Amino acid sequence: MTYAVDSTLPLPRRILKFWNKHKWSYFFIAPSMILFFIFIAFPVAQAFLLAFQKVDLRGSTWVGLKNFKDLQESTLFWSSMKHTVVYAVFVVVAWIASSMIVASLIQPLSNRVQSLFRAAFYLPNVISIIVISLVWIWIFEPDYGFFNFLISSLGLPKVLWLQNPDIALWSIVLSTVLIIPGSGVVLYSAAMGSVPPEFYEAAEVEGANAWDKLIHITFPLLKPTTLYLTVIYTIAGFQIFERVYIMTGGGPINSTMTIVQLIFQTAFSDFNYGRASAEALILFAIIAVFSFVQFKFLSTDVEY
Repeated sequence: MTYAVDSTLPLPRRILKFWNKHKWSYFFIAPSMILFFIFIAFPVAQAFLLAFQKVDLRGSTWVGLKNFKDLQESTLFWSSMKHTVVYAVFVVVAWIASSMIVASLIQPLSNRVQSLFRAAFYLPNVISIIVISLVWIWIFEPDYGFFNFLISSLGLPKVLWLQNPDIALWSIVLSTVLIIPGSGVVLYSAAMGSVPPEFYEAAEVEGANAWDKLIHITFPLLKPTTLYLTVIYTIAGFQIFERVYIMTGGGPINSTMTIVQLIFQTAFSDFNYGRASAEALILFAIIAVFSFVQFKFLSTDVEY
């Protein structure tokens, strides 16, 4: 049931009538809105203002675009951005591909077995990233680590996975892509299960093989799920922090420094809150651009 307010009434009367009719609705959502403004809207607005100020422990001074100009000339900022983009691109592609492949493999199984595999792949998601990072530190340990144990058993020299600046970032990427994301497996499996079987039956009548059905039916109908996962994984990739902070701390020689790690260091080690806020705004803008491009190319009007 809808309630329409008489448009012939004066604006103050219409507002008052609307308020009298719906005031209890706003009363129930008030706690959530208050928490949103205190912990999200206000900090975001404050960070936006701090980006145009020089802020330290002594106070703040308005400096305009100076923080952004300093970042433009900072080699550490651009190298951190490069590391973040490389990490995000490889991780997103690997996670999307691995999630789709695993979901395709378990799709022909019975519903009970599918549920078992979904739970098995999703279970690591509830484990703290700190614990996972500590495990990978042991795996990459140069003297007693699991990877170097396997390499030594083959007669090959040991590798300094996290100590070599040339491969430290790729080691972190490897530690991420080898973990198949359970959320992607669950969502792709559910999306594949909801595709009407009549589509595949009609394709078989036309002589389509398994590859044709995958390319022309399954992939197009999975675009909404792919769009969602791509956006979510891209945001997670650009916000990588805990894994780098625990495994390398941004080293060696800043070879694994990412943008969020740099924001943390600028704010809480250098106490330069204005510059850290500028870095955060640039990160927000880059994520927004990537998300817009992904929506542009992956959005679809197909429904089934």
